[in-house]
Amino acid sequence: QVQFVESGGGSVQPGGSLRLSCTAFTYRESDYTMGWFRQAPGKEREAVSSITSSDDGTWYADSVTGRFTISGDKAKTTVYLQMDSLKPEDTAIYYCAISEYFSSWILGEAYWGQGTQVTVSS
Repeated sequence: QVQFVESGGGSVQPGGSLRLSCTAFTYRESDYTMGWFRQAPGKEREAVSSITSSDDGTWYADSVTGRFTISGDKAKTTVYLQMDSLKPEDTAIYYCAISEYFSSWILGEAYWGQGTQVTVSS
């Protein structure tokens, strides 16, 4: 079982910024894909962004491209999500997830964190 520590959620006005962080303790694979999914009330879970440790390759959902930036510290199995120009539609619970391969991660076949709430409202 993988243990996670997530932080950085909160409430912000439209146009504001937040930074999420996630550390996956006890994850044993040397290479991985790690990032965030989100789920808004009444909506399906969607992948937001990921980073792959082997080559620092990144992936973004179209809805956040240009506004969110993911980065990572491979040695600490930690990823960060800088969220700028936040919109009300970004409001959701954001879940950190880690998997050995991107092909598994994007399907949600991953270990999951407990989630952190992000609320964007005026």
